[in-house]
Amino acid sequence: MAEPNMKNEYSERFDQLRKNRVEVSFHKYGPAKTNFKDKLVDALKTHDLCIAKYKETKNTEYLVDAANYLMFEFMYPQLDGAYFKATDSDESAGTVGEAIGEWWL
Repeated sequence: MAEPNMKNEYSERFDQLRKNRVEVSFHKYGPAKTNFKDKLVDALKTHDLCIAKYKETKNTEYLVDAANYLMFEFMYPQLDGAYFKATDSDESAGTVGEAIGEWWL
């Protein structure tokens, strides 16, 4: 298999759009650490609202917002006992559909 062309595999623009919105949100809504660590804003439920709005409008800005809420949940987990552990394929949550790479397995 060929080496990945990262321009096709990763979006630097997506990251920049996320960062821009975090900076603006800091000034509009206050520090993320306070809003999420103190559980003033529910990151996962707000993420779900963003996904629903994307499905309704097809405006990809809501995907950027949704990703930020997942990042805040990662940084300031609101679920008791949340942790990070790298996993391999046999512990994957799975996918919906079949990736082309699975055709060769």
